[in-house]
Amino acid sequence: MTGKIKNLTARVMVFGSMAMTSALTFAQEAEEVAGDGVEATASGPGFWDIIYGNSLINLLIWCMIFATSFAAVWLIIDSIIKVKREKLIPEGVVEGVRAALEEGDLDGAFQTCEANPSPLSTILLAGFGNVTEGFEVIQEAVASSAEMESEKLMQHVNYLNLCGQIAPMLGLMGTVVGMVAAFSGLASTTGAAKAALLARSISTALWTTCIGLLISVPAVLAFTLVKNYATRLILESEATVLDLIKVLRNAEVEEEA
Repeated sequence: MTGKIKNLTARVMVFGSMAMTSALTFAQEAEEVAGDGVEATASGPGFWDIIYGNSLINLLIWCMIFATSFAAVWLIIDSIIKVKREKLIPEGVVEGVRAALEEGDLDGAFQTCEANPSPLSTILLAGFGNVTEGFEVIQEAVASSAEMESEKLMQHVNYLNLCGQIAPMLGLMGTVVGMVAAFSGLASTTGAAKAALLARSISTALWTTCIGLLISVPAVLAFTLVKNYATRLILESEATVLDLIKVLRNAEVEEEA
């Protein structure tokens, strides 16, 4: 009986020591995981880590994103400077041409347009160039010239729309490249550091999409506003020209009479 008690006591002691050893090992691993988590949280990705990301392709994509952003800003400023009422429909040209035509001075109207270059002057000169062909031909020439001026004006604005479309595509490309690199890096990582590495890599990769959208939204918004305003000004220019040259139709009727 005494031998059995001794054997049972020995087994309990062995089991207890194994349990203590397992508990200590588990506690040590928990501390290491917590330490890794705190360290990973404290040391987030830096600027160079986001831009470079251990990949020349990622760096190239960021360079294209920065170039697109600079182009979008320049095009917005250029559009604001060029698409103005006083530049497209100068009041001096309107008043000068109106006064000359009311006096029957077609040469004076020509000189006013040539001395003040503008889309309105170009449209007027197109109409004056066909004055001997009849009023219907004049109207067709004015409409054709107005369409050409609209195309010229919209060239830079359309590039702004291009920047708005390219920026999110570049951002998505950067995210895809970053995700590929992230999952490739997991193959050489084990333990608790794998989750921290994956989270950090995904966070770094998503920055390109974020910046791409930040560029795209203002660019598309500016394109829409500038395009609508420019279209309205061109239509107003055409209407102003038709209003100015209507005296030519009256002069033609008087000559026929």
